[in-house]
Amino acid sequence: MDKNTLRQQVLDRLAQDLLQAEQAVRVAHEAATHEESIAENKYDTLGLEAAYLASGQARRAEAIRQAMAHWRQFRPGPYDASKGIQLGALVCLADADHRQQLLFLGPAGGSMSLECDAQLVQVISSEAPLGRAMWGKCEGDEVSMQVAAARQQFEVLRVL
Repeated sequence: MDKNTLRQQVLDRLAQDLLQAEQAVRVAHEAATHEESIAENKYDTLGLEAAYLASGQARRAEAIRQAMAHWRQFRPGPYDASKGIQLGALVCLADADHRQQLLFLGPAGGSMSLECDAQLVQVISSEAPLGRAMWGKCEGDEVSMQVAAARQQFEVLRVL
């Protein structure tokens, strides 16, 4: 499985998300500035609510732009067993029931599921709880993390 192909899929998905976010900003801005949104009394908050929505959508669009910048600069390298799992690692984990999952550890803003070579790949950030728990681990190591009241444990089967 080619990590650069995965990286490009992430960039493509982020570009789609950005287009949707920018469209949402335009729609919310139009609603906030439309003549029907002018407050008729102090209880009429339609225009104010639309302005808040436009502001939130603009922040979301900016976060996606920043994520795209991180992913454009990101160059996943080969796995170095002496360093363990690092940014760019493609990791196969197995849970206690022997269910396997494939994870691609990338920079911030890439939390998504992709399909590559007919396999589902979960893209996670090194800042995600599972990303932090895997950091520095090697094949055969155990990864453990607390999720609410339950402790989840995984075994690192393969790292690419």
